Amino acid sequence: MTKVALEALIASARAGLLVSFPTDTVPAIATLPEKAALIFTAKKRSQDKPLILMAASAEDLWPYVKGNEKEYKIWQDTVSKYWPGALTLVLPASDVSDGLRLRVPQEMNPSDPTTIGIRVPNSAIAQTILTQTGPLATTSANFSGQPPLLTMAEIEAQFPEVLVAATEFQGQSTIGVPSTVAKWTGMNWQILRQGAIKLHPFE
Repeated sequence: MTKVALEALIASARAGLLVSFPTDTVPAIATLPEKAALIFTAKKRSQDKPLILMAASAEDLWPYVKGNEKEYKIWQDTVSKYWPGALTLVLPASDVSDGLRLRVPQEMNPSDPTTIGIRVPNSAIAQTILTQTGPLATTSANFSGQPPLLTMAEIEAQFPEVLVAATEFQGQSTIGVPSTVAKWTGMNWQILRQGAIKLHPFE
């Protein structure tokens, strides 16, 4: 039995187990960042396809990235316009743990640990969970290369080891399209995946 109450889902995520919950785009599979290898195994996912660090607020994510003052200003301007929402930013990953910066676990992006994708979803249920768990390693709920699963019932059937919410969440709107992914080049944004949000390269 993999359906659990919301409180149990949050406790399980905090304990490092695999969980699934709705977001504003497609449902996510998630776990603690240092347990990210569990997601790669469950999805049969290639190591060169990094995961997204998802959190309830931008403030929860800034410690995991590094940049100069000008870059932070650009990044903050971008997220103030589009977050919470369907935009993932790929930024230089922090590689130190000093109180201000948090080291990004290499398991998040095994082939290139120098970058990390970050996102704040526009989803009440995801926000509720992430507020209590802290940032989680996430990706869409599906076997790698297959279309995203869109209901908790589908996810429960395909991933029996993943804990899912006991009920569908009323009023939860999902667009069924993954987030736009934009990578910071040092000068502007490079669109890696076009999703619902249209981001200008020099925005």
